[in-house]
Amino acid sequence: MPPLPYAPEVTLGEGRTPLVPLTGSVAAELDFLVPTLSFKDRGTVVLAAHALRLARAGGLDRVVADSSGNAGTAAAAYCARAGLDCRVYVPGGMSPKKLEQIRAHGAEVVEVPGDREATARMAREAADGPGTFYASHVYNPYFTQGTKTYVYELWEELGGRLPDTIVVPVGNGTLLLGAALAVEELHRHGLVDTRPALVAVQAEAVSPLAEAFHAGADDIAGPAAVRPTLAEGIAIPAPPRARQILRAVRATGGTFLTVPEERIRAAQRDLARPLRGGHRHGLLGGGGSGPAAPGAHGGAAVRGGGEDGPGALRRLPRPRTGQNSSAPLRSSYVQ
Repeated sequence: MPPLPYAPEVTLGEGRTPLVPLTGSVAAELDFLVPTLSFKDRGTVVLAAHALRLARAGGLDRVVADSSGNAGTAAAAYCARAGLDCRVYVPGGMSPKKLEQIRAHGAEVVEVPGDREATARMAREAADGPGTFYASHVYNPYFTQGTKTYVYELWEELGGRLPDTIVVPVGNGTLLLGAALAVEELHRHGLVDTRPALVAVQAEAVSPLAEAFHAGADDIAGPAAVRPTLAEGIAIPAPPRARQILRAVRATGGTFLTVPEERIRAAQRDLARPLRGGHRHGLLGGGGSGPAAPGAHGGAAVRGGGEDGPGALRRLPRPRTGQNSSAPLRSSYVQ
């Protein structure tokens, strides 16, 4: 892959979202404070910088993307910032609010009859046209280079270490693959001694990766049935990079958890209410399937998910000997 692009004029100030303590060991990372309300900004700013580099070299006229929500909004916003024409393919029947967000940034929206995979196919076909750049948040390696930054910022925030376990929601898996890349790089360069376990969370209603993982399979058996879920942003019936995601979780000694709808709703209510007895029982609480997350004695950070639904949960370690356990949880990192 060519060197990462650098185009400071493309940034919208993404990243460095605050980490707000919820209890003595649980904190929320307010990722909805990034410009377009989701972690997709991290990867999209790198894609846009690369597209701008191609445009300046005379090899690009238009950016195309496919999305069911947040990625399309991010692509539209960062292309607008870079002065690039953008066309976003979306599945038919997408919510008017999401369509409005994409169009607000001046992007052309193409509604595709059929499901999410039909939308991706049409975008890929359009990308074969001359002068067209496919800003895929699933396949383009530049996107992963952007999403990995939240783990680097976590490493900085924790004083040059990582938590025992990192827990993230998984649909297409780009957030988890970015985490895996960052962890591998930090370990390879000797900046961390051990690698945190990666724990992937899926809605029980649509959980093809969790089913494959607990069956010991290397890939999903086929597309999962699509059932209604509050976590619609991660309801991906057939993640294209399933094999990589499963391999990344297993390589770190992590696992998959699934959460039923009543537990998702309970966690949302729990976050909105006053603390009772020093605990928030909805966070990483029972009711889901799969073994408990490794290092379950530690704290957790909760991350916002923008328009696509609930955000990530990330485990934070107990303070080590000599650390100030009463120090407030603060954050200058992202995602």
